[in-house]
Formats: sequence, structure tokens, C-alpha cells
Amino acid sequence: IDLKNQSTVTEFILLGLSANPHTQALLFVMFLGIYLLTIMGNLMMLLVIRADSHLHTPMYFFLSHLSFVDICFSSVTVPKMLENLLSRRKTISVEGCLAQVFFVFVAAGTEACLLSVMAYDRYAAICHPLLYGQIMSKQLYMQLVWGSWGLGFLDALINIFLAVNMIFCEAKIIPHYSCEMPSLLSLSCSDISRNLIALLCSTLLHGLGTFLLVSLSYARIITAILSISSTSGRSKAFSTCSSHLTAVTLYFGSGLLRHLMPNSGSPAELIFSVQYTVITPMLNPLIYSLKNKEVKVALKRTLEKYLQHIRC
Repeated sequence: IDLKNQSTVTEFILLGLSANPHTQALLFVMFLGIYLLTIMGNLMMLLVIRADSHLHTPMYFFLSHLSFVDICFSSVTVPKMLENLLSRRKTISVEGCLAQVFFVFVAAGTEACLLSVMAYDRYAAICHPLLYGQIMSKQLYMQLVWGSWGLGFLDALINIFLAVNMIFCEAKIIPHYSCEMPSLLSLSCSDISRNLIALLCSTLLHGLGTFLLVSLSYARIITAILSISSTSGRSKAFSTCSSHLTAVTLYFGSGLLRHLMPNSGSPAELIFSVQYTVITPMLNPLIYSLKNKEVKVALKRTLEKYLQHIRC
């Protein structure tokens, strides 16, 4: 489909976070630092999980995919944001905008599915510890991970397939630092009823659907933890899922607040959007490394092996 032949608009203007040049310079330094921390932190998680045999379990297999998704999620929006913070012409082509929307759908949808799968994994580990190996077999956890990626891509393909038929006439200003589907729908001068239905189905599946699965898993987990008689037993059981619970709260909390707000480019909307797409991917590896003893021990072992290798 040739977008240029059916649209009078060939590029959009991204207003970004600020129009003040001095503020833009400060934001560039801050977001560059956040992006580098995101890449390094998630790469560290991937390398440690791959290098340490003690972490070759379903939980850390899920976590390695979460780290990869976070690298992708951040890389979809932040580089273009950094470019626009230094540029006078803060534009993005229609094709580039649709590509960005596609990959945001893939990353956001896959991350939501992975977090719900990880909640089920914690439910199996805490509520059925003796049967955990049978429940979370290699075949099942591989299917759950690739199913998460498959749903993310399917969701993105359906929405983008409908979006490429939209016609953009005069409006070309996006009051945001990145392209998102609600922004494009508000700029279209063609019929968007099918796009709205597809977006609603996506929100229900990847937003409400995954959140309900996480909630059900944690309702069972909390019930099981409260039934443990000893305080140390309850503390140990809770510590196995505290990292994941923190990650879930950050992701779904900021995502829900972002999508409940009107698409106006208000400061509050932009803050929650930054939290959702930029800050959370940076915080996830910190949460899992600082709150997880196994990861800290594995990181120490990996560093010791690396230092011994250098000395030799």
C-alpha cells in the first residue's frame, strides 16, 4: 500500500516533552543516561542468566525474555526522542510512525503476556512446590514464552493492517514524544470505526486480560502464604515473588494510568507514558538484581569467573 498516494500528509511533527532549548538539552542528557542504563542492565541480566547454570530454570528463562523485551521496548521510542531533542525539525514520516506503533504494540503486548506467565510460574512454585517440575515442564514454558511473542505480533499485525488504510489530511501534530495508535486515530480524516474496535480488543486482551490472570495468580499465592504457620516460612515464600510483584505493579500501574488519560499531551499523561515506556524497562533489571539473592550470587560468580579469566 502506497501511503503517499492516498495521503496529503507524509510526515508528522512530534511536539516532545518541552519546547525550551535549555530544558531539551537537560532532557537529552537524562534520557541518554536512562537509555544506556536500560541497555546495560538488561544485557547484564541476559548474560548472567545464560552464563550461570544455577539460573537455567523456567523463572529465569521468562526473565531473560523480559529483559530482551525491555531492550526492544526502550529502543523503539528513546532513540527517536533523543534525535528530536537535538533537532529543530521534530518530524517522523508516516511510514516511520506506523513502524514505531507496530513495535510498541509488539513490545507492550509481549511484556504484558510475559508478566502474566511469570505470575503463573510463581503460583506453581509457591502453591504446588512438590509438583512444580511436572507443572512447569520445558515444553510448557517454551510454549508460554513463544505464545506471548506470538500474541504480541498478532495484535500488532491486526492493528497496523487496519492503520495503513487510514488517510491523513491536514492535522499532522502529535502532542507526544512518540507515535502511539490513539494519537494516529485522532489525526485521521477517514473512517476509524474498525481501528477503534481493534484497539479496544487489544486493550481488553493485553491489558485487562493479562491483568486478571496476574490478579488470579496472586490471589492464590497470598492465600497460600497466609496459610503458612511460621513467620519465617511466610517471609521466605513472599520473597520468591516480591521482585515480580514490584515489576507488575510498575508496569500495569503506569500503563493503566497512561491509557485512562485523554490523548491530549498533558504533563501528567507524558509523565505516565515516560514511566511506562522508558523508566520501567530501566528499573526491571535493578528490581530483579537488588531484590533477588539468586541473581546477586550468580552475578558475583560470573564476575569472579570473568576476573579469573582476565588474570590468566
